[in-house]
Amino acid sequence: MRSSTTTRPRSVISTLARLAVTAFLAGGAALAVPAAAQADNPYERGPAPTNAILEASRGPFATSSFSVSSWSVTGFGGGVVYYPTSTSEGTFGAVAISPGYTASWSTLDWLGPRIASHGFVVIGIETNSRFDQPASRGRQLLAALDWLTERSSVRGRIDATRLSVAGHSMGGGGSLEAAVSRPSLQAAVPIAPWNLDKTWGDVRVPTLIVGGESDSVAPVSSHAEPFYSSIPASSEKAYLELNGASHFFPQTTNTPLAKQMVAWLKRFVDNDTRYEPFLCPGPSGLAIEEYRNTCPHS
Repeated sequence: MRSSTTTRPRSVISTLARLAVTAFLAGGAALAVPAAAQADNPYERGPAPTNAILEASRGPFATSSFSVSSWSVTGFGGGVVYYPTSTSEGTFGAVAISPGYTASWSTLDWLGPRIASHGFVVIGIETNSRFDQPASRGRQLLAALDWLTERSSVRGRIDATRLSVAGHSMGGGGSLEAAVSRPSLQAAVPIAPWNLDKTWGDVRVPTLIVGGESDSVAPVSSHAEPFYSSIPASSEKAYLELNGASHFFPQTTNTPLAKQMVAWLKRFVDNDTRYEPFLCPGPSGLAIEEYRNTCPHS
């Protein structure tokens, strides 16, 4: 097993990030952020993160959900919306997630309530056709976000400036397409991504790519790794490869994936630097084959 972290120097790292790293290295305890620092970030939601919180099957927010039929929307095939039930925290960021080729949302549906329970509105989409290619899935992810923020019954719970995308396989390739089409997105998480296009020099959205070491459908050597390498060094990016994982690792509950995905979304959608220690230096252990990143993040 190999483990590596690629870093590049930055001239500035926030005070909060330094405090977080110090606290994390001192024992991984939850970081107590000063009230003044909290006031500087109006998007901070929930308690200070710990390994236990991020590895639990549910986060600190109670959630609810509802189904969306294909006939009630335009541009995508419906799906399921998951959202925090709390109305006392203000608005939340949102993420749209696409399944892979020939798959339905049910293959990834464990991710919906898990991510929502950390303070996000999540829409897991059904595609117009199960055979839709990545470019189409990218357009559908954006259509789902537009519907979520403009027409859905939970639109009042969402900050429309804090949106993100994710997806598995061709849905992961679609999330890269969406990131290029809409650079105002705050984060993208392609999971075991597949795409015939191998170069993503136009990606400016903070992107976490998660691959499986034993993926034979979208081998990391010809998909996830070149995708990551082609994203400019000036863009925030990370590459997580899971030890021994096949192409279908997201289709069952996967704690390393969920933990890193939540930390990435919290850091870049919510601008919550309390999560920086989980990204820099990043995950390690038997489940992790490799991790690369651009930390420290500015």
